[in-house]
Amino acid sequence: MENHFFAYLYRLRYIERWSLMRNVMKENVAEHSFHVALLAHALGTIAREIYNKHDIDPAELAVRALFHDASEVFTGDIPTPVKHYNRDILQNFREIERYSAERLTSLVPVELQTAYSPLLLGKTAAGKDATYSYVKAADLLDAYLKCTTELSTGNREFAVAKKQIEAALIALQMPEVEYFLTHLAPSVEKSLDELS
Repeated sequence: MENHFFAYLYRLRYIERWSLMRNVMKENVAEHSFHVALLAHALGTIAREIYNKHDIDPAELAVRALFHDASEVFTGDIPTPVKHYNRDILQNFREIERYSAERLTSLVPVELQTAYSPLLLGKTAAGKDATYSYVKAADLLDAYLKCTTELSTGNREFAVAKKQIEAALIALQMPEVEYFLTHLAPSVEKSLDELS
């Protein structure tokens, strides 16, 4: 029997992010998911190696992050100002997101659903586990790095967004995020010559 699960996942590359803003560098949901996976893995590694949180599995965080926006194959990327305009819109969007995640999960072959269901439904589950906070932090970090990159090209469109996202990152009060912002994030805005 033919199955369309991966065909839908591959369509994430067609869904553009930051649609309300002028972008120097376009970004799609597939690229974003890859970056969030890298960042979630980094945060997990920092947690384990620097802060001795040995119950954190960086590989699990990376896999969860790869699927964190998978339901956007049905919803598209709804800009944050639209989603968070008021509580009713956010609540309705969360319901749509949950429905989309359930629909995507239904496309997984039955014999594989036990493995994929937690990855696809984890973001919408009522009882979010400990990995959720790391994936959420990685998601915010990717947005922060996008803003940093755009600003480094002279695109002031992202100045306010960067400040808002930075405040949200600080509010997380995660030492792993502070470590990343201090030691790893600053080089992202450098040119190739500066990195060399």
